[in-house]
Amino acid sequence: QVQLAESEGGSVQAGGSLTLSCAASGYISRGTCMGWLRQIPGKDPEQVALIYIYGGGTTQYADSVKDRFTVSQDNAENTIHLQMNNLLPEDTDMYYCAADLFAYDCSFGRTFGYWGQGTQVTVSS
Repeated sequence: QVQLAESEGGSVQAGGSLTLSCAASGYISRGTCMGWLRQIPGKDPEQVALIYIYGGGTTQYADSVKDRFTVSQDNAENTIHLQMNNLLPEDTDMYYCAADLFAYDCSFGRTFGYWGQGTQVTVSS
């Protein structure tokens, strides 16, 4: 059984930076797709950034965060990070870490079976 725990988010002014971390306990298999997601009112969570754990480290980003956010993996710690730069007020949201074990690939539109509890990111103008 895999459990995910996000680090504390934070509150910053527009243009600032934050780093989120997600520590996974339990066995993380080859081909696990992990991601960071945030809420969209009235819709399913937006998949912000994905990383294919032990699947070549392939990453994907939503257009809204491309060139501003970077997702990375700490192999030794079973941890992923989300480096968020040049934050905008519209980035304000609850961010969730999620995992899809034994994933065939790591692409947008997928369903994740494991979720963290979420962490709040607030960006003021």
